Amino acid sequence: MDKKTEISRTVMLIAGFKLLKAILLLAAALGTMKLLHKDIEVTLSGWANHLHVDPHGKKATAVISKISGLSVMQMEEMAGGELFYSGLLFTEGIGLLLRRRWAEYFTVITTATFIPVEVYELMEKVSAVKVGVLVVNIAILLYLMRRLKTAS
Repeated sequence: MDKKTEISRTVMLIAGFKLLKAILLLAAALGTMKLLHKDIEVTLSGWANHLHVDPHGKKATAVISKISGLSVMQMEEMAGGELFYSGLLFTEGIGLLLRRRWAEYFTVITTATFIPVEVYELMEKVSAVKVGVLVVNIAILLYLMRRLKTAS
């Protein structure tokens, strides 16, 4: 495999990662909006049962309790944030798939902007997923910065 193919493949992997995150965030936003003006505990317990998760288990109870405590305004703000971030990720992913140079710059800027938020979230509660996403985002940032620097 030549170097150009390897670079293209790496950029396509980054695009796929960004699009996967965008889809997951869009699903989260739609789920959040679906909870508005409903009995959150009943709805989330139903979703847990549908996913074959014990709604009375320790983790499920904690999640249901935390989400149930949010006000309608907080839920709307959360859905808005999820939609906004999803839109950024779709823009990055599609731009990278189309091999646009602006998308590489845009991805560097947005990824660098959100790394402090990810570090803060990690400091609040450590999890393997959070560590993994942070490591991947730092690797993406460093790779694209080096790529843009050598292309200049």
